[in-house]
Amino acid sequence: QVQLVESGGGLVQAGGSLRLSCAASGRTFSSYPMDWFRQAPGKEREFVAAINWGGSRTYYTDSVKGRFTISRDNAKNTVYLQMNSLKPEDTAVYYCAATSSYPVLNPNVIHYWGKGTLVTVSS
Repeated sequence: QVQLVESGGGLVQAGGSLRLSCAASGRTFSSYPMDWFRQAPGKEREFVAAINWGGSRTYYTDSVKGRFTISRDNAKNTVYLQMNSLKPEDTAVYYCAATSSYPVLNPNVIHYWGKGTLVTVSS
């Protein structure tokens, strides 16, 4: 099993940047592909980005391509989401997830989640 804890959320103005971190416990972190999802108020949880176990492959939803970058440091058991050029529509709770394959876009098949970190982008 793996336990996940997100951090780095906060309030930022449109056009600004934030870097989210997701720290994982357990010795098997490097064997898991990792995803970031987000959930805005009143909306379903949606896929944002994925990275394979070694960090050599990444995948993004269209709305964040060119603005967000997912990365991982297996030595630190941490996955990151660098978010640039933030928009008010990026406002959501952001969750990291450990997945069984790469990429996983359906949140209903994921078993390991963090509790989330809130990102608020003001206009």
